[in-house]
Amino acid sequence: MKQRVYLETTIPSYLVSKPSRNAIIAGHQRVTREWWKTRLKSFEAYVSQFVIDEAALGRPRVARSRLKIIAGFPFLDVTDSVLALATALLDEGAIPRKAAGDAAHVAVSAVHRMNFLLTWNCKHLANALRIDGIRRACEAKGYACPIMCTPEQLMEDE
Repeated sequence: MKQRVYLETTIPSYLVSKPSRNAIIAGHQRVTREWWKTRLKSFEAYVSQFVIDEAALGRPRVARSRLKIIAGFPFLDVTDSVLALATALLDEGAIPRKAAGDAAHVAVSAVHRMNFLLTWNCKHLANALRIDGIRRACEAKGYACPIMCTPEQLMEDE
């Protein structure tokens, strides 16, 4: 049985954006494309309405590209349980209120029992300094916290 991965919005964004002049971002883009090409098929990948809504923002042509690349993935429902967990993540300070969208991504992936939340958001999600608070908030509501990681961390050893 394949493990389940939630594709947070930075993944389709890095896949379709033009190569960055910033060396770090350009490296992340290359890793994301390599993961997509070689590792995606090893997982059951999902998105949610939160991803769709965020992917639709910005320049129309780029937004269409992001939406097209995620169009075929199964959709995780936004339930009352998802909204309650997102609120708890914010209320407990595990994720700052200004990053309510990030709390929503964690909540939908935890409620739907994803093994991984794949992201390049290392400020609020794939952040070792935040993970304990996020995990505690999820567990207090009865959910296991998904492993929040970057595509680089989900690459197999060669």
